[in-house]
Amino acid sequence: MSQARGGKAGASQARGGKAGARQARGGKAGARQARGGKAGARDAHVVRVVLPAHLRTLAGVQGEVSLAVAGSVTQRSVLDELEARFSTLGGTIRDRSTARRRPFVRFFACAQDLSHEPPDAPLPEEVASGKEPFVVLGAIAGG
Repeated sequence: MSQARGGKAGASQARGGKAGARQARGGKAGARQARGGKAGARDAHVVRVVLPAHLRTLAGVQGEVSLAVAGSVTQRSVLDELEARFSTLGGTIRDRSTARRRPFVRFFACAQDLSHEPPDAPLPEEVASGKEPFVVLGAIAGG
């Protein structure tokens, strides 16, 4: 009843309270679901994603993001989950119509440039297990 009138719980969520901030950062609830919690995603992998500052701002997150990725962990599956969770990122990393990587965006994992790898190629096991992050970087051009 207090939520319907905008009580403490509703006000806290509207201001982006602790639970909302924790979820946006991929906190305990997301990790629990990825390990087979209430969502039942038993075969999901918890993948850590590092975004550049401007995309973190656009997504409204701080630090790295933890995503529950079901099935094979590939660039496509990670980016699909990222764009599904943060719809404001749609079209910023990949072209909306072709799903191809934007020209000045690069992908790294385990100290390797994965930008030119096929989008359905499996990412390194260290990324799939959550030991290493999948890094999205904005490339800089110039001379």
